[in-house]
Amino acid sequence: MRKLILMVFLFPLIANASYQRNVARPVNEVKFGQVETIRYISQEEMVEAQGVGWKTLLGAVVGGIVGHQFGGGHGKQVATVVGAAAGGAITHQSVNKTQRLNHQLVELLIRTKKDELIDVIQDVDKKMIFTKNDRVRILYFDDGVRVDKEF
Repeated sequence: MRKLILMVFLFPLIANASYQRNVARPVNEVKFGQVETIRYISQEEMVEAQGVGWKTLLGAVVGGIVGHQFGGGHGKQVATVVGAAAGGAITHQSVNKTQRLNHQLVELLIRTKKDELIDVIQDVDKKMIFTKNDRVRILYFDDGVRVDKEF
């Protein structure tokens, strides 16, 4: 028996679009097989927060408005500037600049009917939980691969 191992990786972030079951798409090829092994993977990604500058500016404006409520004459101007500086600094320090995104992936080793081994890594779909010996179909699209249970 000739055995062929194919590696197919599908990470949702690389494709910039996640798989949607309710959208019709053309399929290039379909292979049928049986799940041999399953492994769940957790992939962590650090993402820079967007809009930190705007939040800091907003904090400075609010701080300036609060500071403007105190003092009189030249003291009111100083209180406004100090309030703006303090509001901006506090907001800038409290805004989380990076956050961690955790992606749940599943790795499936599938033996096709032609005795090929195909390894697919895809995002976990809670509506499609795989078990060993599940009969599956491997769907090949222009932008990736997806494994679904055979019904």
